[in-house]
Amino acid sequence: MSSNEAVTVRVLDREYTVGVGSGEVEGLMSAARLLDTRMREARGANRMAAVDRVAVLAALNLAHELEQLRAASEHREHELARVLSVLQLKLDSLLDA
Repeated sequence: MSSNEAVTVRVLDREYTVGVGSGEVEGLMSAARLLDTRMREARGANRMAAVDRVAVLAALNLAHELEQLRAASEHREHELARVLSVLQLKLDSLLDA
């Protein structure tokens, strides 16, 4: 069982302390960097934009990308299942011959 440790990340010039398993620190740091980048993009040149608005816009953009990746992955899985089914039928016909 991995122990939790407190890790401080910086997102949009604010620090947040998060408890994370010791094996997940790098993943958390990477996610924080991605979120920081996306929030800065969403904020753009408007430095006075409310942080909560910037966070929601960044979250929406990330959620949209995630949904696109999920749909693409589902499409690949269906295509792979179809190809495997065709190959299985061919193999069965060869073995029956």
